[in-house]
Amino acid sequence: MSTMPVGGLVPRATDNAADLVVRNAKIHTGDPVRPQAEAIAVRDGVITVVGDDNDVAPQVGPATKVVDALGRRLIPGLNDAHLHVIRGGLNYVLELRWDGVPTLRQGLAMLREQAARTPKGQWVRVVGGWSAEQFAERRLPTVAELNAAAPDTPVFVLHLYQSAVLNRAALKAAGFTRDTPDPRGGQIVRGRDGEPTGMLLAAPSALILYSTLAKAPVLEGEDKKTSTRHFLRELNRFGLTSAIDAAGGFQNFPDNYSTVVELAKTGQLSLRIAYHLFPQTAGQEIDDLTRWIEMARPEDGDEWLRLNGAGENLTWAAADFENFAQPRPEHADYEAEFEKAVRLLMENGWGFRLHATYDETIRRDLAVFEKLAAEGLFPAGNRWLFDHAETVSADSLDRIAALGGAMSVQNRLSFQGEAFVRRYGPGAAADAPPIRAMLERGLTVGAGTDATRVSTYNPWVALHWLVTGRTVGDLVVRPPHNRVDRRTALAMFTEAGAALSGEEGLKGILRPGCFGDLAVLSEDYFTVPEPDIAHIESLLTVVGGRIVYATAEYEGLDEELPPVSPEWSPVAHFGGYQATPGTGLSGARQAELLGQAVAESEQHRQWRARRGLTPESASSFFDPCFPL
Repeated sequence: MSTMPVGGLVPRATDNAADLVVRNAKIHTGDPVRPQAEAIAVRDGVITVVGDDNDVAPQVGPATKVVDALGRRLIPGLNDAHLHVIRGGLNYVLELRWDGVPTLRQGLAMLREQAARTPKGQWVRVVGGWSAEQFAERRLPTVAELNAAAPDTPVFVLHLYQSAVLNRAALKAAGFTRDTPDPRGGQIVRGRDGEPTGMLLAAPSALILYSTLAKAPVLEGEDKKTSTRHFLRELNRFGLTSAIDAAGGFQNFPDNYSTVVELAKTGQLSLRIAYHLFPQTAGQEIDDLTRWIEMARPEDGDEWLRLNGAGENLTWAAADFENFAQPRPEHADYEAEFEKAVRLLMENGWGFRLHATYDETIRRDLAVFEKLAAEGLFPAGNRWLFDHAETVSADSLDRIAALGGAMSVQNRLSFQGEAFVRRYGPGAAADAPPIRAMLERGLTVGAGTDATRVSTYNPWVALHWLVTGRTVGDLVVRPPHNRVDRRTALAMFTEAGAALSGEEGLKGILRPGCFGDLAVLSEDYFTVPEPDIAHIESLLTVVGGRIVYATAEYEGLDEELPPVSPEWSPVAHFGGYQATPGTGLSGARQAELLGQAVAESEQHRQWRARRGLTPESASSFFDPCFPL
């Protein structure tokens, strides 16, 4: 066999040999019929056996890859129910990631080093996945610090959807001058001389941040494919095997979707993607939706790439921006155009998802849905859901349940919790969003990250937030009554996500007939101390029986990727998420580390002895409790 040998499993001549067997695992299946197992077999992308060694043994053939999990926890592959994976992939290798970086000092050192290798005409961009609250310094970088780190290279640092910090070179490259007017809903901060200082504020619209970032150079040709493949591998690193792409601003269909389409055609996707379509031009939304309805239908595609519906915006006028550092946006009347969009989708069998941060917006949207329901046009058998919903009320949840809707929540307050508390108080933050109330009403509640421009794409940071209610700055935002246990949180990241894309019964659970999507974890999610949930990674990630990520004992079992291109890419030098060690150590691990320290101490003594800095022989044993 081409993989690690496993005693007791002898290859047999068989016509139904598995492609992959993983055994000696603590398997959490998510299947109430058989919640636990020790071994699993996959053939032709589908699970054939879930059981123990005796159950999988008849399916081990000469060509079967057999992997020993070494007693580790194995779970269904994670499914991020709201991830901007297509947009993220097109830009991944161009971005310097501060995800997981513990200090601003380290972040600025990374930025300074990257600026030195970035060629003329290119930008250094830090785009999402971090918050000032995660830094020991608890602050943003200053314009002066960016100017000192990169005097000549444009630098753009995005902080959530609240603000961006630009150095002098970036202001020039983006074309900002004293005569540049403030865009609607945004502010260019100016000094006493009227010149832009380098700070851009969403007030509350993030379009000023989007549009400025869009002025930076983009990748072309094969580099877009390479970038996307490396981003998908980075997601696989954390056990992600599926994602629902929520579209987003500056993600045009079909142009920006062509890269994942080409990768799907050649079998090079390592993540299953269900995607949405988002009208990009205000005033043109109905025309865009009409055109797309003529081009495609939801569920077109296959198990790797499929259309899931419209959204997360249907009309720009109905969007409520989630800048919790600013007051809630007030909307003019938008219902007439919004109703046209929903009616068009319902009449043509299209489901949708809606970005809705505030209950005030959700109530207005629900009134439109109820009007159409009275005509028998809603939901007409179509899947629909609200995203985010930080301040949704109990009454609105009842109305959503009555209309057959679902929810998708993200850990945006992992990164914006402190800002939310400052504006709305700890009482409101305790139920932002009211996850337990959603589940108690029987709603399907999927979980995701909303990466990459706000939260990090690391799903374990989101799982940590679901379970503990803590931000990345360690502030407790949600009390116990609005947290969920670990099994429920995992189900939100597996089974619920499958339901939101109409794939329940196919993925999110480990049982025969389901996709062979799974992850072997670095630590046992169900037993590690709560603070260490955020530090979990996958050691082996499998999608459809393909090993798409492998490290530690399994290194080299995954598929080879082309080198990161361009060579000066931040990812080529720093990688993506900056992992830090967990806080909790088991007794066995402590003993192992102590042994390593003792060995290193003896090596250091020998090094000193060879240089005459200490006696050649070790000092005799002395115990003050037992004097000689």
